[in-house]
Amino acid sequence: MSLSIRPRAAALALALAAVSGSLAFAPTMAAAAPRAAVDIPFEQFTLPNGLRVVVHTDRKAPIVAVNIWYHVGSKDEPAGRSGFAHLFEHLMFNGSENHPGEFFQPFELVGTTDQNGTTNSDRTNYFQNVPTTALDMALWMESDRMGHLLGAIDQKVLEEQRGVVQNEKRENENQPYGQVWDAIGQAMYPRTHPYHHSTIGSMADLNAASLDDVKGWFRTWYGPNNAVLVLAGDIDVATAREKAMKYFGDIPATPTMAQPPVDVAALKVSTRATLTDQVPQSRIYRVWNVAETGTPDIDKLQLFAQVLGGSRSSRLDRRLLHEDKLVDNIAASAYGAQLSSNFLIQADVKQGVDPAKVEAAIDEELKKLLAEGPTKAEVDQARTVFRAGFVRGIERIGGFGGKADALAECAVYTGDPGCFRDSLKIIDTVKPADLKAIGNKWLTLGSHTLVVVPGTRTPIVEEPSVAPAPMTLPPVDPRYTTTPSPVDRSQGVPQTTRFPDLKFPSLQRATLKNGTTVILAERHEIPVVQMSYEFTGGFSADQGHTLGTSSFAMGMLDEGAGDLDALAFGDRAESLGANLGAGASLDGSRAYLSTLTDKLDPSVGLFAQMLRAPRFDQKEIDRVKASWIAGIRQEKARPNGAALRVLPPLLYGDGHAYAIPFSGSGTEASIASLTREDLVAFHRAWMRPQGSTLIVVGDTTLKEIVPLLDRHLGDWTGDGASPARPQIGEVARPKHSRIYLIDQPGAVQANIFAGQVVPSTKDPHSVRFDIANSVLGGEFSSRLNMNLREDKHWAYGAYSFAANALGQRPWMAFAPVQIDRTADSLKELQREISAYATGKAPPTAEEVAKIQATEIRGLPGSFETASAVMGAIGGIVRYGRPDDYVFKRKAEIEALTPAQVKEAAATIDPDALTWVVVGDLKQIEQPVRALKLGDVQVLDADGKTVGTP
Repeated sequence: MSLSIRPRAAALALALAAVSGSLAFAPTMAAAAPRAAVDIPFEQFTLPNGLRVVVHTDRKAPIVAVNIWYHVGSKDEPAGRSGFAHLFEHLMFNGSENHPGEFFQPFELVGTTDQNGTTNSDRTNYFQNVPTTALDMALWMESDRMGHLLGAIDQKVLEEQRGVVQNEKRENENQPYGQVWDAIGQAMYPRTHPYHHSTIGSMADLNAASLDDVKGWFRTWYGPNNAVLVLAGDIDVATAREKAMKYFGDIPATPTMAQPPVDVAALKVSTRATLTDQVPQSRIYRVWNVAETGTPDIDKLQLFAQVLGGSRSSRLDRRLLHEDKLVDNIAASAYGAQLSSNFLIQADVKQGVDPAKVEAAIDEELKKLLAEGPTKAEVDQARTVFRAGFVRGIERIGGFGGKADALAECAVYTGDPGCFRDSLKIIDTVKPADLKAIGNKWLTLGSHTLVVVPGTRTPIVEEPSVAPAPMTLPPVDPRYTTTPSPVDRSQGVPQTTRFPDLKFPSLQRATLKNGTTVILAERHEIPVVQMSYEFTGGFSADQGHTLGTSSFAMGMLDEGAGDLDALAFGDRAESLGANLGAGASLDGSRAYLSTLTDKLDPSVGLFAQMLRAPRFDQKEIDRVKASWIAGIRQEKARPNGAALRVLPPLLYGDGHAYAIPFSGSGTEASIASLTREDLVAFHRAWMRPQGSTLIVVGDTTLKEIVPLLDRHLGDWTGDGASPARPQIGEVARPKHSRIYLIDQPGAVQANIFAGQVVPSTKDPHSVRFDIANSVLGGEFSSRLNMNLREDKHWAYGAYSFAANALGQRPWMAFAPVQIDRTADSLKELQREISAYATGKAPPTAEEVAKIQATEIRGLPGSFETASAVMGAIGGIVRYGRPDDYVFKRKAEIEALTPAQVKEAAATIDPDALTWVVVGDLKQIEQPVRALKLGDVQVLDADGKTVGTP
């Protein structure tokens, strides 16, 4: 469960996010299909009880996205009960009258994907993608908690979820800049405005919430007439109507509650504040209250933000990042909400620069844009970026920000599920003069500036909770009626006995003139083609060289190429609606392209230029270095970032290729020492077409794509002999457990990690170990999470995972826990891991069956996107797997026995764990030492010993 502090503007959430991307397949030749329309067609109907149902048919995968939005959020909370909407969202996952226990359990058994719930200021939503054959189960579950919840909520459940939510609040606040949004909300809106308080609320109000409050909230807001249900995917409107009536038709309506009036609350005068926090650099936030979502104004403001600070060559980026070099990052954006939206400029101030100088430069650029307006070229480029983002976004039917979300958001906020069409029309037709006018309408009003500066954290003082005023509910509207249901809920959740077959596009192969193997998987649902050029030479190639070289060199590829400098390259990519870039991982590197089909040729041309002729301009190297080093400092300031920098060298030992921060970012000193010659040498050695693989997924054919690739890349050759692959040596585990503490003064949580090396991803029993890990900590209902979150409610979540690697893999368990339960949590983690690994509490048949079901039955829906297909093919390439690996993996999981999983669990040695705990040393050190789990040392964020062990 997550919370969304502020919603994005309705339909354009899709346009702001490009799709990004694991395993299985029944080879099927993909016939060339007609070009897909850029739209989300839908039908809708309303049940007699007021439930609005929106249906979108998309048959590309045998799954249905079930997405239900309730029109209630933190704006509807009475004084003294802030955070209640989000708390209630958590309570809705705790079972219902006819299904006591965890809501997730039936969904895990059918292989559900993309399941969660979120709350923001205006709405609460719940979503999941289920196999088509499990739709009855999903609708039974959603309708049972809509119509039959109260009997399942008691004081114990309330206390459990209250603790979970309070730990989520601690987790958010424990991050650098973690108090910002509370401070901004209080500054931007008067105390009486529904947006004055944050969505997660105050500790005092959460503590004050009573069982009567819970029940009253449910009776007020959680009725069918206050909800929109979207069913998208492998479904038609006739089926949707029959099933919606069957499961929801008998649920009575609740009172029709008035929505608060729109109150933009534009500031009359500008204000400012300063906040000290344990942050590595100053950050400036400048915020305006602007037009509400669902209006043409907010759509235009989003385009204005793109021109001002949304692209690589935007006004702010060009001036402050590239020319004056005052900041490490800067961005402008517009976030839509029901009563009042926010226009935001955010800048990370370069160390040594006066924030006032940055503010002055921002003000100059804004005033210039308001006075002159954007150029036609700027508007056209911004328009293309948004349009391309929308096309990529509509590939996903469900999940956060998918098509179902867009339809629900439009229906809730505007009454029209297709409001995105109006937004796209505005984007397509807006003129420079329109953007100049909208900027002057809203951004010449008062704004609030918050500057966060390094120093001792200053906690925001909470106001004491007050008793909420009595609320008189209106009578239920008599026009809402119920229909008898044929469902006998006493029989429990409908059982799903049939599941869709696993399908995966066939892998077609060709060889380019330059020696590169092309692997194509056709996907014609949207007019997009994605590519990933797979090379060796990842983080491990830094061994014997400067740490961070691989990541930095790959990150520089799109900072200018051929005759295009960094800004011109960014402009060219955006004008094509293309996304290009490159990056490194533990054992390899990749360069990627995502392009619209009608821009395929010029986009591949730009991609080839990036691959073959990166400029590595010294001025850009210097600029990126400064921002990169600032990013490392930010990494060390985040508890998880600090732990994941320190833990790998402890696991692998000095000199090992994997003994590096797992971000691959290097250290401040190593990045500072990098030279242009280092980058050129890395490119020459590791980015060579011979023996590499280019994965292509999307709206093209082998006949079309191979000649195109040969035209742009066929004569590309690598110089000299290929370097030898990095030597990944075997390491021994420590003889005893060790505990390392990293001080985070003032922390309200401790972040606990336990790590150990386990056999390679290429090990013949790696799948068995993955399943064994899932039983322990890989799923929501796995042992670690059920203990620390659901039973003890000391943590927002506790999980374990093993990262893929050609050498020994790093296995880790982790839990961010409330600071006063650090030692208790560490003890519980040790107990759970030990009992499981030693066989004292072996995996049960039920646990193994649940993980098998989750893994296998989720496969048909896991390849909904081209990125997911590309990820699976990337694994086939990286780990030398056969083309039918996904079939083989599925069969292996199906055949696993509890005894085999028990044997795999014994891979973990609970007496040789390496623990890293990040927290306030004054509060955690002595309790942790008293556990006597192993030698205790204090380290800094660079892994250096502090003081005497």
